[in-house]
Amino acid sequence: MKFGIYTLLTADGVRPDVVARAAEERGFDSLFIAEHSHIPVKRETLWQGRAELPHAYYRTLAPFTALAAASTATSTILLGTAVALLPQRDPIHTAKEVATLDVLSGGRALLGVGVGWNREEMRNHGTDPRTRGARLDEQLAAIKAIWTEDEPEFHGEHVDFDPIHLWPKPVRRPHPPIYIGGESPAALARVVRHGDGWLPRAATPPAEIRRVAGLFAERGRPGVPITLCGLDADARAVTELAGAGVERIGLALPTTPEAEALHALDDLAAFADDLR
Repeated sequence: MKFGIYTLLTADGVRPDVVARAAEERGFDSLFIAEHSHIPVKRETLWQGRAELPHAYYRTLAPFTALAAASTATSTILLGTAVALLPQRDPIHTAKEVATLDVLSGGRALLGVGVGWNREEMRNHGTDPRTRGARLDEQLAAIKAIWTEDEPEFHGEHVDFDPIHLWPKPVRRPHPPIYIGGESPAALARVVRHGDGWLPRAATPPAEIRRVAGLFAERGRPGVPITLCGLDADARAVTELAGAGVERIGLALPTTPEAEALHALDDLAAFADDLR
């Protein structure tokens, strides 16, 4: 079992370079951070069945800028999003940002993506929640073309551009791993078509992990790597998830100032060491 750290980074919490360096020093193999461009003042979409959002969701740093800062203080730790809200983003800018992160980090970028849940946030970006899945599918195909071709072009219903020059190309070949978040039939089909890995939510039961792994195998994708982010330090849950085929767990790190965050990292490192 591999262990990483999953957290929401904010300007009033621990800095990305500090937490990444501390996580690497304590033996974690990855740092995953969440993304929200903003939170609309008027909200109707529930979060995990609740109207109230944790404070950190209102304060998140821009993910690829934060991960670039993290890259300057580290040398081995993977730097990922869990998840980047790609349907709210421009795919050309995103392809360049992730490729730049991959170059600056020496090939350590990992792009975790999802369709998102906050419909009001999507609409502020001009994204129709009803078509966000179809948009994401086209965006992923377009980004892969940008990363792997010298003069990529793409013509779809939601993404459309004539041949372009865009550098840098990523260090990782053929491109940084793309992990797909979600458990819906559409999300699982997206893993089969576009994904290098799967990012189920922390509450996903081990039995569902096994079922989905079998589904991937039936569709010609056996052995899809599975990373689960946001799990608390629960030894029984880790053991069961490992038995179900989860390769990596991103343990949940609360969003706190530096001293508290480093103390929590010490506790999580001791927990992980006991289970390795």
